[in-house]
Amino acid sequence: MEPGDDAAYRDRLHPQLRYEYNNLYHGRRAKRSIEGPQACTQARRMNPVIVRGRDFVAVKQQFRYYLAAPGKKAGSLWTQWIVFPVGKRYFISMDRVDSVNDSDGLFLRIDMPGHIRHRQGDTFSEIYLSYLALTNDDGGYRHGRIPAAAFFEDFPPDERFHYLRDRGRIPPRFIRAYRLRDPKSGKSGPWLAGMTLEPSVVYEAWCHQRGYVCMIEEFGGRPIRAGQSFSAAFIVGYFDSIEQMHNVYDDHKGYTALEVGPTGWKLTGHVKGPRQ
Repeated sequence: MEPGDDAAYRDRLHPQLRYEYNNLYHGRRAKRSIEGPQACTQARRMNPVIVRGRDFVAVKQQFRYYLAAPGKKAGSLWTQWIVFPVGKRYFISMDRVDSVNDSDGLFLRIDMPGHIRHRQGDTFSEIYLSYLALTNDDGGYRHGRIPAAAFFEDFPPDERFHYLRDRGRIPPRFIRAYRLRDPKSGKSGPWLAGMTLEPSVVYEAWCHQRGYVCMIEEFGGRPIRAGQSFSAAFIVGYFDSIEQMHNVYDDHKGYTALEVGPTGWKLTGHVKGPRQ
């Protein structure tokens, strides 16, 4: 996807590439699909590659987009690596797009760490956004912590808790997490967190209620030319405290890519210096 609307050619767009906005689900920001379809619902069957190492298992998945907007090419390649280290409660992953198109702001939309289905907060007690103070409206909440009650009523993504890199400030960490709650006992458990290891790659991030808590994140959003790629690296898993999340994040911060082979894996694409 990229910023801008598709009004000039909407009548020629495949239905799966049409993007609606000015609504509760997508808010007021105009965006348009460059290629598709949406892999998570339309890819159907994939042929994963599994790599087994001495102390990890990794899975590689790929999908080549076969639909394109008028004036664009189909054929960009999405690649995902997921590494499961032995003895950890989290995995390390990477999403990368190798583009066959030029764009002034191509981005990939993902769910991070995932959406939250609930009934009046029965499955989670609170949400933590490390960047909350940099959103358009923090709701008056402090230290990144938002109670479940803030999500009892629907609201659009750009009404509050909305992050946009173009506002000019990048947080030191980019962590999105929610604390699990047992629906029967009401007891709180561990946190499920999604960490984008290089904060500056995040273009936009939502955390809003639309029948469930929608945790969409978009990364990239910078000029790209055909033949180039962009990527982001993540850690996703369970943590007992916010402090524990911070410690793991800081041990892996700054990387945007992941390489995997039979003898091991490593994070790559480290970003140094000022982040813009």
